[in-house]
Amino acid sequence: MKKNFPLTAPNHAPARVLEQIKNDVRKYIKRERKKTLPEGVDFWDFACKIGAGEAAPETKHVEELGSAIDTAAASGSATVYIEILATPGHRTSKSPKSDSV
Repeated sequence: MKKNFPLTAPNHAPARVLEQIKNDVRKYIKRERKKTLPEGVDFWDFACKIGAGEAAPETKHVEELGSAIDTAAASGSATVYIEILATPGHRTSKSPKSDSV
């Protein structure tokens, strides 16, 4: 998904517009996670970029998108650009922790 979302709407309060944007993002991620995984892939990972208006988008983690949308709205820009691309993810094993006392 690569989309510019307007942060203002004539018939909606600004807080409701932000909630609609966040809801669209959550629905998209949920829909992408339901897709069948390719062979040898453990999960769907997401490459996310977000930018306020015409600014260059910054790379963010999926969990940081909500606060990044709020930050873009607080900066006073008219639109927010969101780019979310699903990528195959592979789990890595954690190394055992050595407890030194």
